[in-house]
Amino acid sequence: MENVRKWNYRKIRKIGEGGYGEVYKCRNLITGRLVAIKMITILNEIEGVPSYILREVSLLKELQHENVVGFLDVFSIENLVFLVFEYLDIDLHSLINKMVLDPPVLKAILKQTLLGLAYCHSLNVLHRDLKPNNLLIDLKSNTVKIADFGLARSSRVPQKEYSRDYAYTPYKAPELVLGYTEYSTPIDVWAVGCIFAEMITREPLFPGNKRNKLLLIFSLFGTPTEETWPGVTRISELASYPKFKPQNLAKTFPDIEPAGVDLLSKMLCLNPQQRITVNDALKHEYLRGVEKIPLVSHPSSCTFLNFLQRSTILSDIIERKCYLLAKRLLKQDL
Repeated sequence: MENVRKWNYRKIRKIGEGGYGEVYKCRNLITGRLVAIKMITILNEIEGVPSYILREVSLLKELQHENVVGFLDVFSIENLVFLVFEYLDIDLHSLINKMVLDPPVLKAILKQTLLGLAYCHSLNVLHRDLKPNNLLIDLKSNTVKIADFGLARSSRVPQKEYSRDYAYTPYKAPELVLGYTEYSTPIDVWAVGCIFAEMITREPLFPGNKRNKLLLIFSLFGTPTEETWPGVTRISELASYPKFKPQNLAKTFPDIEPAGVDLLSKMLCLNPQQRITVNDALKHEYLRGVEKIPLVSHPSSCTFLNFLQRSTILSDIIERKCYLLAKRLLKQDL
C-alpha cells in the first residue's frame, strides 16, 4: 500500500476488506483531501487486468450522482490496481449499531438510497450487492451514497443470464437464492427492502445459510405457489420446504406506520414480477414529502458524535497534525 505515495497519497489506516480487495483511508498530499483507496491484487499477471476490474471501472466512470459515491481516479503498478473514491464518514451498518433511527431519519436514508438506485437502474446498472455496509453517509451534507460496485453488472441485454456464484447474504433476493439466472432490477429492490427492515429492527431480517434464509422468508411471506409465483414450482427443492402461510407484517413490525408496512410488503414481494419498482417506491405515500434532514444530531454533545471522536485512531490524529505542520512550514519557507 506504500506504493500510493507515488501518486501523492499517504495511507492513514485500513478501513475495510472485501472479496476483491482492501480499502484504506488515505490523504492526498497535495490537496489535503481525504480519500478511500481500494487496493485490488491481480493474482494472475499473465492474463492482464481481470474483466471484473475493467467492468467495475467502466461502470464507475459512468455513474455520477449525488447518492452514488464519487469515483476519482484509477492507477496501477505491477500486480496492484488502486481505485480512488471520495471518503465518507461512516456506513449505515455502523450507524444502525450505534443509534436508534428516528422515523424521519429512517425515511430520509431510505429515500436517498432509492434515489441513487433509481439513477443506477436508469443507466441499466444492477448493483447486486446492496447492504448497510455499502451505503456510506456524509454527516456534513447529510447525504447517503451507494458504494462498492464490484459485483455490479449492466442489464442492457434483455433476459441475459447472469452468474449466481456470489455468497448468500441476508439481502439476497429469493429468486437468486433459488438459483434463477435470469433476473433484473427487482433483486436490488428486495435488498433495499431488507435494509429498510433492518433500520427498524437493527438486525438482519433473513440471516443464515441458504435453507435457513428461505425458511425465514417463507415463514414470513408464505411458501410460494404456482398461483403466487408462476413457474416457481419447477424448482424441485421447493417441495422440501414446509407450506407456510403469509404472516401479518403489521404485527411483525409494530413500530412502523401502516404506509411503511405497505411499502415494505411491496419491496419484499416474493414474485419479482410483482415487486414494486424503485421509481414507484419513490412515489409511495410513505416517502411523500420526505426531504434531506440531519441524519445525526448536530450539537457536539451528541452521544454518537462523541463516540466517533473517541473512536478515532491515534495514528489518524497524528497524521493530520503532521500534515498541517508540514503545510505551515512550507508557507514559512515561501
